[in-house]
Amino acid sequence: MNSQLLPDQAIPPLGLNSPAIEDIFIHLRHSLALRTTSIPTPPSDHTSPAKFAILFSGGLDCSLLARIVHDLLPLNEDVDLLNVAFENPRVLKAANAIINSSTAGYLQCPDRITGLSSHAELQQVCAGRTWRFVSIDVPYTETTDHRPQITSLIYPHNTEMDLSIACALYFAARGKGNVENHASNEPEQYTTPARVLLSGLGADEIFAGYTRHATAFARRGYQGLSDELDLDFHRLGKRNLGRDDRVISHWGREVRYPYLDEDFLHLALKLPVWEKCGFGQQQVTPSRSLEDCSTDIEKGGVEMLEPSKLLLRLLAYKLGMHSAAAEKKRAIQFGARTAKMEAGKTKGTQKIAPCSRED
Repeated sequence: MNSQLLPDQAIPPLGLNSPAIEDIFIHLRHSLALRTTSIPTPPSDHTSPAKFAILFSGGLDCSLLARIVHDLLPLNEDVDLLNVAFENPRVLKAANAIINSSTAGYLQCPDRITGLSSHAELQQVCAGRTWRFVSIDVPYTETTDHRPQITSLIYPHNTEMDLSIACALYFAARGKGNVENHASNEPEQYTTPARVLLSGLGADEIFAGYTRHATAFARRGYQGLSDELDLDFHRLGKRNLGRDDRVISHWGREVRYPYLDEDFLHLALKLPVWEKCGFGQQQVTPSRSLEDCSTDIEKGGVEMLEPSKLLLRLLAYKLGMHSAAAEKKRAIQFGARTAKMEAGKTKGTQKIAPCSRED
């Protein structure tokens, strides 16, 4: 992690002209090219099988990957977007909703809402390609049926937070859901044939995407933020990578992490923290950062961009993903509603009930 001394003068706010944007774009594009352009076509009865799929919540990180991938692949190559939503009895009860097996509140799931929004933006910005949005709806009974298997896979991780995150990845990686049949306008069952999945893991830890990063800056300024980012990055392997790989590879699929590419990291970790996020800077709209782009912005159509991961937000905005650039960070377990399914005061750090491991 960059250990550069704190600046001794005012920091210019990040804007669309910031040199770091182009550097990050070039390296991220190269990382994606290495991970997507040489994948063999998987066996499938589908007329245009997707060679890879994106774990797609509709948030900034995965939407940016999708946008850059579009420029790397021929238009006749389809891309599957795997979007998972869970039936959460506690949430439905709190909303006084009637549990209906056909809908079960999936359309009201935060990640389903942002996923559909970003999917629509991709179709507009990256026209000519089939972006296959796979709605993966998971009933509560199915979650409980698979819980012992997931608990076994994530071992030695054993907290409620680990289980919540793993549940989302487990069912997303299974890749079984519904897609829209354009001929009938009715959903039809679909399982992605893709053997490679792309994940946005790493973006939050590198570019300050979590609430705790804002807290660290508020308490100790750039030094505190830099220390927190350093801690997050160095525990990625222990906290995330092994657990996620075991859960995803259970379905015979390989997960790839473009934000963790060695060359990309070499650049990103050298950047001062104030060139990666906007904490301590005036919160600006892209139009205020670059006057000659103001004609591209509909009046009142673009919200002020959050300081978290501001460098990535500006890159996404520059590439035409205006709505995705403004999306707020939301943890996967809350976006997909895998967290706190039962009533009570369960905490993420609470240990889950022990489960016998399967050989």
